[in-house]
Amino acid sequence: MTRYLFLVFFLLSQPVAAHFEGDTPPPHCSLNYQDGSQVQDWQAMKGQVIYIDFWASWCPPCVKSFPFMNQLSQDFKERGLQVIGVNLDEKRAEAEAFLNQYPPDFTVVFDLDKQCAKDFNVIAMPSTYIIDKKGFVRHIHRGFRPNETETMRELIDALLNETI
Repeated sequence: MTRYLFLVFFLLSQPVAAHFEGDTPPPHCSLNYQDGSQVQDWQAMKGQVIYIDFWASWCPPCVKSFPFMNQLSQDFKERGLQVIGVNLDEKRAEAEAFLNQYPPDFTVVFDLDKQCAKDFNVIAMPSTYIIDKKGFVRHIHRGFRPNETETMRELIDALLNETI
């Protein structure tokens, strides 16, 4: 009985999983480019596959994920992939220093009030959300492990091959 109660308590205390994977558009976000201008809503990018990655300068796996995202952008941009890194640093200078050390070959935006991360239910760093051409979140991946990159590439390739 004690194990059962512990399991129920554990399950109820966990953050609610993103309810939008597969059949619902991602939440609307108010994001800014480095120059402070407002980013378009995800719905404006329908027809493209969007790889959204929430990251921060203090995140060791994020250092490893940047070269992978650069390669994704180079390999799939012509086919309609948009790679977008959403920064969650508290201090903009820390993000800028990271970007100077690990230059992105993809779009970087800033979630200044962290509301977008909350709405996406970001619970690990980095967290990746892949949106298909119809505008639905088709895959959620938390963390970054180099041994999983080929699976991610195959998923992106398959989504790019889908018709609307």
